[in-house]
Amino acid sequence: MSLNETPSANRTHIGFFGCRNAGKSSLVNKLTNQQVAVVSDTKGTTTDPVTKSMELLPIGPVVIIDTPGYDDEGNLGELRVARTKRILNRTDAAVLVVDAEVGKNAFDRELEELFKKKNIPYVVAYNKSDITEIDGLAENEIAVSAESGSGVKELKDLIGRVVGGGKEKPMVSDLISEGDVVVLVIPIDSAAPKGRIILPQQQILRDVLDIGAIAAVCRETELKATLDGLSEKPALVITDSQAFASVSADTPEDIPLTSFSIIMARYKGLLKSAARGVYAIDKLKDGDKVLISEGCTHHRTCEDIGTVKIPKLLKRFTGRELVIETSSGNGFPEDLSDYALIIHCGGCMINEREMLYRIKCAEDAGVPITNYGTALAYMNGIFERSVQIVKDEIGI
Repeated sequence: MSLNETPSANRTHIGFFGCRNAGKSSLVNKLTNQQVAVVSDTKGTTTDPVTKSMELLPIGPVVIIDTPGYDDEGNLGELRVARTKRILNRTDAAVLVVDAEVGKNAFDRELEELFKKKNIPYVVAYNKSDITEIDGLAENEIAVSAESGSGVKELKDLIGRVVGGGKEKPMVSDLISEGDVVVLVIPIDSAAPKGRIILPQQQILRDVLDIGAIAAVCRETELKATLDGLSEKPALVITDSQAFASVSADTPEDIPLTSFSIIMARYKGLLKSAARGVYAIDKLKDGDKVLISEGCTHHRTCEDIGTVKIPKLLKRFTGRELVIETSSGNGFPEDLSDYALIIHCGGCMINEREMLYRIKCAEDAGVPITNYGTALAYMNGIFERSVQIVKDEIGI
């Protein structure tokens, strides 16, 4: 995909960390060749994380994140440091910017320990090296100057080596073959964005086309006519989870069926946990708290899946008086101990590292986690059918 086509959640997230006045923002501006962040001699100029989507060779599409100083002070400073720590949960690679005149301090070393603990590959950039010469650099360390630009190109190359190159993960193309017919069922209701289709549907459609398969797109109301009109049996039907029940009824049993949400959960690394966690729905009791979490923020409607449809179906299916709480965007709760179950969206707007962090938080708290697609399939009695195509991956 090109720069403009690559969603933020699919880009490599590179975070710049360090103490106040180490020159993080100046280095970000020099590296991106843009005025991404405000710079000043005053300590603590960066008070909130600043992000910039761009193309960074040799890596490709990235999100650059400039963070507040890790040594910030006072009540507001503590909040800024907490925000910086949360940024680590979606950081694919880190750049620790150290003031070469001062050298590594206790805050820098603490950040290094956090990188290691969270398995974040990182480099150390000694800024202001035009003022102070740095000797004895380790393999992942480099001397740079945001002022003169020296070492910046080499820093890009070092980040590229640390990030590494890898084959882009398939969404569904490894489950089908060239020439296969795939039917995509996309309901159009008040929750559908006017004039366009939502991101997971776009991405999966593109993945189908990229492999040379044939995509037939219809609403759930036209599915039966679409299937009847095809000259050959489709290799797969993928539906929006909200239409699972009717789509399953109209799709013959010998045609594999799944949902966009299940495919997205597979892509983001959530599906195996979601398949295990879905059975917790049967164990819910009166008064249990259920967290319904989305990785994005959007305008809610009366047909909203997370705040309206799933809560209503969950209460009807279990027959229990449940306490439903919701979160969206980056507002995933740090303390999950009060919840009996977490139902997460497919995660199209958060990157894989953030999703894996949320799964780990749930596991550490002993709280089962599932997702929209698996939960809706389970409550509609078609869970096993919906994951049949990937059953070997999830161990059912």
